[in-house]
Amino acid sequence: MNIVAVIPARYASTRFPGKALAMLQGKPLIQHVFERVKASELFDMVVVATDHDQIVETVMGFGGNIVMTPSDLPSGTDRVADALQFLPQADLIVNVQGDEPLVDTSALARLIDAFQSDRVQMASLMTLITDPAMLNNPNIVKLVVDSDDDALYFSRSPIPFNRDGQPGVKYLRHIGIYAYRREVLWRFVRLPQANLEQIEKLEQLRALENGIPIRMVYTDYQGIGVDTPEDLALMEKLMQ
Repeated sequence: MNIVAVIPARYASTRFPGKALAMLQGKPLIQHVFERVKASELFDMVVVATDHDQIVETVMGFGGNIVMTPSDLPSGTDRVADALQFLPQADLIVNVQGDEPLVDTSALARLIDAFQSDRVQMASLMTLITDPAMLNNPNIVKLVVDSDDDALYFSRSPIPFNRDGQPGVKYLRHIGIYAYRREVLWRFVRLPQANLEQIEKLEQLRALENGIPIRMVYTDYQGIGVDTPEDLALMEKLMQ
C-alpha cells in the first residue's frame, strides 16, 4: 500500500494570513511540519498542497515536494483531494495539518495502523479530555464512539450529557488529523454538505450522515496548532 502525507497550506488564513510562511525557530512554519512528517519515515511521499506562489517557492527552497491547487477550494480536505490528481500512486492519504509543527510520529503511526483492517475506510484521532474547562469550549470538538471505536457523533457541545451525574464518565476530544482510502476521499469531497455539518460546522459529520464510518484512534497527542500570531509566540517558547 502506497501511503502519502498531504499537508494543505492555504495562504489566506482568516486569523493569520500567510502563517505557513511565519518564522519559527528560524524556519518557516510549513518547513517544520514537512520535516517532522518526513522524518517519521512512515510515508512513501510527503507533499505540500498550496494555492500560493510564495509557499511554492519556500517549499521548493528547502527541497520539499509541492503541488499547486486552486485558491477557491472550500476546505483543507478539498485541497488534499485536489492534490490526488498529481499522486496517482497514492492508496492511503493522510491529511496532516500545516500548522502543527509538533505533530506526533506515534499518533501518525497508530492512525496508519488502523487500516490493517479492510473495514476501515476513514480514520482520525481522539484523546481523553482531562481539563473540565474544555467541555464547554465550542472550539474543542467532542465525540462519542461505539464498541469498535467507530465515531457515533461529533459535537461542539459536551457529549454524552451526564444526566444523573454519574462518576467516572470519560469525555473524548477530536484531534483533526485524518486518513482516507483514496476512493473514500474522492467520494467524500463530492458529497453535498450535510444538515448536521451545516448546524455544527463540522465537516466530518458529512461522512457519518452518508454512511462512511470513521475509525477513531486513541492518542496522547493534543493537536497543538498555530492559529494566531499569539499562538506562534507560545509555540516559540514551547519549542525552546
